Amino acid sequence: MNVPPDPHLVEVCVSSEPVFDGALLHVRRDHVRLPDGKLATREYVVHPGAVVMIPVRDDGRLVVERQYRYPLRQVFIEFPAGKLDAGEDALDTARRELLEETGYTATTWTRLGVIHPVISYSTEAIEMYIAQGLSHVGARLDAGEFLEIIDLGVDEMLALVDAGEITDAKTVAALLLYARRCSAP
Repeated sequence: MNVPPDPHLVEVCVSSEPVFDGALLHVRRDHVRLPDGKLATREYVVHPGAVVMIPVRDDGRLVVERQYRYPLRQVFIEFPAGKLDAGEDALDTARRELLEETGYTATTWTRLGVIHPVISYSTEAIEMYIAQGLSHVGARLDAGEFLEIIDLGVDEMLALVDAGEITDAKTVAALLLYARRCSAP
């Protein structure tokens, strides 16, 4: 559902400047006119977008990863995911990332939705997919990528969310949407 913009809430960009241009992330500083006419500054991260996949085995168990995430210095349990390459379609990214990270291909792909994980300071949108009809053909990890593949049931994953052991936002959102879909009549 797209909510039409409300002019009394919209901020209008007056000027924009780059603050940082990295390999993945770009930071911008915009000067905006607020709805009351005053000026304000907005700094935000420009992100190319990403995908997250829920790989579902024939027995219903879900393929997940254990991966060390440097910014938080911790191993996280998460669904396979990855960023969009320039000009790449989200579903093509999902297919590529599923193969690279887990070694699986899927015959059936279902779009689950989209999330915006940090709307206060990033343009990132993450497309979510369910991948079914899995065949293992061998992982093709990127250089410097280290992870462990495990299988968990939906109830096991929900219990780990409840226990605070799964905290990755894209994984939690995708899992909850998937669990709701599975329990719908």
